Amino acid sequence: MDAVAEWEERGRRLDIGDHRIFVVDVPADVERDDPLVLIHGFPTSSFDWRHIIDPLAATRRVVTFDFPGFGLSDKPNMRYSLFDQATVAEAVIRALGIDRAAVVSHDMGDSIAAELYARALDGTLGFEVTRRVITNGSIYIEMANLSPGQQMLLAMADEALPIEIAPTEDTFTASLATIFGDTPPDPEELHAQWQLLSQDDGQTLLPRTIRYIEERRQHEHRWISALQRHPSPVTLAWGVLDPIAVFAMAERFCKEQPMARLIRLDGVGHFPMIEAPGLLYDAIARGLAAG
Repeated sequence: MDAVAEWEERGRRLDIGDHRIFVVDVPADVERDDPLVLIHGFPTSSFDWRHIIDPLAATRRVVTFDFPGFGLSDKPNMRYSLFDQATVAEAVIRALGIDRAAVVSHDMGDSIAAELYARALDGTLGFEVTRRVITNGSIYIEMANLSPGQQMLLAMADEALPIEIAPTEDTFTASLATIFGDTPPDPEELHAQWQLLSQDDGQTLLPRTIRYIEERRQHEHRWISALQRHPSPVTLAWGVLDPIAVFAMAERFCKEQPMARLIRLDGVGHFPMIEAPGLLYDAIARGLAAG
């Protein structure tokens, strides 16, 4: 059985609004801490977290899931919005009966998490966020070095591509490989990422799912403010060699929010959970233990 099939066997699908959402829910070995929610980024899925989900579940329940348009969840041809994805996240957490949770987020997931924190500050979030770990996402979107592929997708109309001109496995995996750090991605990893992207022709939706970058620019103040002002302890665990969400973003955030902790992941690029799962696990464990 390949890695994607094994991952799919670990999860189930929940009906959340109009969508079928793929969810992996791992019970704690010995439950001593608040549940943990892992939020994935673009253009990947919850599969990214597979190397660290079981170690993290030693003392806490761990939940991760695929947003609509990603991975093993439904992939409707529709307008995608960070606000809607945050609503999906909140509904999944509510459906699982969680009322307190720590949150670890990555890439696009940092922006979705920021909307959850903004709702908490507004007094409208349906659960309490107790601790936060942020990793390799465009906190300050004007500092992001968007890849040529991202820029090309953003230049397209917000509509699905005909399958014959959509990215292929070769073009997608070549682009993904460029944002790893010192350790090149294994070909099997890249193939698995393609399997998940192309499930139900999801590669045709990339010009739609990437619109979150435009929203990130439009609502920059709301989400940076929420990341900085939410009262829970916050740790940044950052791959120093990320060519897109550059390390200077993490340094700037910690300068503007002196209570934040910054953990350098040397030699690591954009995907710490894939490139250096042991380093990221240690960083998350330290962040979740922060008072």
